[in-house]
Amino acid sequence: MVMEKFSARYWLTFQGPCAHEPVICEMIKANPSITFNIKQASVSADCGIIALELSGSEEDVHDAVRWLEMRGVRVEPVEIQTIEG
Repeated sequence: MVMEKFSARYWLTFQGPCAHEPVICEMIKANPSITFNIKQASVSADCGIIALELSGSEEDVHDAVRWLEMRGVRVEPVEIQTIEG
């Protein structure tokens, strides 16, 4: 059975302790079937905002989002036009 690839884009906001941790790297280690593409980023010493595209099975993408949220990352879906246009 061939699984269709699912992609979704999110704004990730990193503040506090998670702003200084390799959260995306750890997310991929915890969810190795996920791929990611950073579409935009704005990072300062205390805060980071990243537009991130996650791809994989729909269930794996949702698991990765939950994983990020459990580590203190605010995750919000974005409109495709926002980061493409």
